[in-house]
Amino acid sequence: MTTRILPAVGDPESARVIATLLSQLPGAEPAAPVPDSTSLLDTLARLASDSIDELPEVVLVHERMGPLPALELIREVALRFPAVGVVLLTSDASPALFSAAMDSGARGLIGLPLAYEELAARVQAAAQWSVGVRRHLGRGPELPSGPGGKVVTVTGAKGGVGATFAAVQFALAAVAAGRRTALVDLDLQAGDVGSYLDVQFRRSIADLAGIQDISPRVLQDAVYDDRTGLALLLAPADGERGEEVDDRAARHVVAALRARYEVVVIDCGTQVTGANAAAVELADVAVLVTTPDVVAVRAAKRMVRMWERLQVRKAEETTMVVNRWSKQTEIQPALIEKITKTRSVRTPVPANFKELQAVVDAGRVQDLDNRSTVKQALWTVAGELGLLTAPETQDAPGAPAAEPGAALAVRGSGAVSRLRGKGDRGALGPWTRRGREG
Repeated sequence: MTTRILPAVGDPESARVIATLLSQLPGAEPAAPVPDSTSLLDTLARLASDSIDELPEVVLVHERMGPLPALELIREVALRFPAVGVVLLTSDASPALFSAAMDSGARGLIGLPLAYEELAARVQAAAQWSVGVRRHLGRGPELPSGPGGKVVTVTGAKGGVGATFAAVQFALAAVAAGRRTALVDLDLQAGDVGSYLDVQFRRSIADLAGIQDISPRVLQDAVYDDRTGLALLLAPADGERGEEVDDRAARHVVAALRARYEVVVIDCGTQVTGANAAAVELADVAVLVTTPDVVAVRAAKRMVRMWERLQVRKAEETTMVVNRWSKQTEIQPALIEKITKTRSVRTPVPANFKELQAVVDAGRVQDLDNRSTVKQALWTVAGELGLLTAPETQDAPGAPAAEPGAALAVRGSGAVSRLRGKGDRGALGPWTRRGREG
C-alpha cells in the first residue's frame, strides 16, 4: 500500500529533516512540504475538489505552523477533510497536549526530535485509519487496503449450523493457495477456533482491546503462528473478557490485520455484538451460514433483518452458504435465497458428518482428508468468495474468469465515489494522478 504524506512545516531546516526521514519510510510517497496553514488548506481543498482519492492519507502538522495555531489547524483539517489522518509533530509530548490534540481531531502525536520508528508507527496507524474511513464512505473495493487485505466474516444463522468449521476451512484453503492468512475468533464468549485446531495460547484478541495504535510488533505478540500456516487471533479463554472488545477495538484490530495479511477470515459466531457487527460492516464479504431447515432459515432471515435495522449490512450484500444440503432436502438454496433476499454461493455444502467426526473429535480439522466431499465443497466456496486468487491477477489479461460468487457481497459505490465522474485533469497539487480507467 502506498501512503501519500503531506508535511506542513514552516521552518526550512525542520522541513529538510522531515523530508529525509519520510523518504526512508517503506511505501511512502511524501509530497513537498507546505510552509503555512493557508497553503495547507488551499492544497487540500484543491485536491478534494476533484476526488477524495486525490487527498493524502496522512498530513503532518508541525507545532510552529502559522498563521493558524497548530491545534486549530488540526481541527480545521479534521472538520473539512475527515478522511485525512492528521499527526502533530511537537517537542511537548505531555499528556495534556496529547489529550488536546486528540480532542482537535489528530490521529497521533510524534515527539521532536523525530525518531524513525515512532514516525513509521504513527504514519502507518494514521494511514490505516484514513483507508478505513474512505472504505466506510463507500469508496469500495478499488480502495488500497494493504497487501491483499480481503476481509471475510463468517456468521452462523444459529448455533450448530457449522459456521466455525466453515471459517476454518476457508482460511486453510487460502493458506493452501499461498496467501498470507489470518483467522480471527470473534465469537468472544464461546469461541472454538482453538479447539478445532488443537491450539492453546495465552494471548487473545482481548489483549488488543485497549490499544489505540496497534503496531506490527504488538499485533505479532497477540497472534499465534500455527503450523498450518495460519496466523490465529483467538477469543479469550475467559468468556467474560469478551466484554473488553467493543466495536472501536474491533475496528482497530480489523484495520491492523487488513494491512498485514492478504486474507483475514473472521468467525463472528451467532450472536450480534458491537464487535462482530463492526467486523461485518467493515468486511469485503459477509458470509451467513445456514442449514436447509425451517428453524435455521428463520434464524437466517432474522439475522439479515437485524443487520439491516442496525445498518450493518444490506440483505443483497450478504452471501449465503447452505450447509448440510442434500438433493432430498425440501428446502433448497434457491428458496432460501428468495426468503432471505440474500445471494447464495453456487456450491452448497453436502451433509456428511461421518467424514468429519474423527477430525472434529480429535480437534484437528486441518487433517481432514482431501477426498472429503465436505472439504471439497467448502474449498470450492472459498474460491467463489475470491480467497484463493490475488486481486491483481483476477482481472489480468488471460487470467481465468472470476467465480460467480467472488463479488457477491462487495458493496456498491457510495455517494463519495461518484465524485470521480468529473474526469481526469492530469497533474493536480503535489501528486501526479494515478493512472486508472474511467
